[in-house]
Order: sequence, then C-alpha cells, then structure tokens
Amino acid sequence: VQLAESGGGLVQPGGSLRLSCKASGFTFSTYGMRWYRQAPGKERELVAAISTSGGIRNYADYVKGRFTISRDNAKNTVYLQMDRLKPEDTAVYYCSVLINQHFWGQGTQVTVSS
Repeated sequence: VQLAESGGGLVQPGGSLRLSCKASGFTFSTYGMRWYRQAPGKERELVAAISTSGGIRNYADYVKGRFTISRDNAKNTVYLQMDRLKPEDTAVYYCSVLINQHFWGQGTQVTVSS
C-alpha cells in the first residue's frame, strides 16, 4: 500500500488549496478513504472521510462548509478541496486507508498565514 499526498503550500487566510492523494498497491475503489491533519504539538485528527463510491462524505465540525472531499476511482486518487482557509487549519495533512491496519502517506504541509 502506498499513498502519496501533494498540493500543500503557503496560502493567505481566506484562500484555497486542493490536496491530492494518489493511491497504489490495493484495490482503491473498494475502500473508504480519509484525510487527517496534525498541527504542531497536537494529536492527529480526522478531517474528512469518503465512502467507496463517493456517495457518503463526512466532515469534522471545524471544516464543514469549507472543505470538500472527493475521489476519482479511475485515477486512484482522493482529493481535499479546502476553501476559506484559516490560520488554525495550518497542519500536515495525511490521507489514510484502513486495510486491517491504518496506512498513511508522508503528508503534505499546509500553512495558512498572512
């Protein structure tokens, strides 16, 4: 199982970023996918989750209405569109899949600052 995140960077408050996570080594279309984040000095927290077909999406309260999770099963990729970003969204963002155990990517840094 391999997960590779990309798309992070520095953005001003109120801006947008789109994260991507390219998956390989498993049958992507048969597993739900999740995005987590971890800020300095804090525990890793769940941001959003999506079902196999994309029909069910769940969000943490602190990102509802601002972030959108989606997936393209033909490209083995899950996305996280982040709009109206806030400084408190600054963190390393990870995608994850649960296949008997949690698998993680290397993460991508998102920094929201003016």
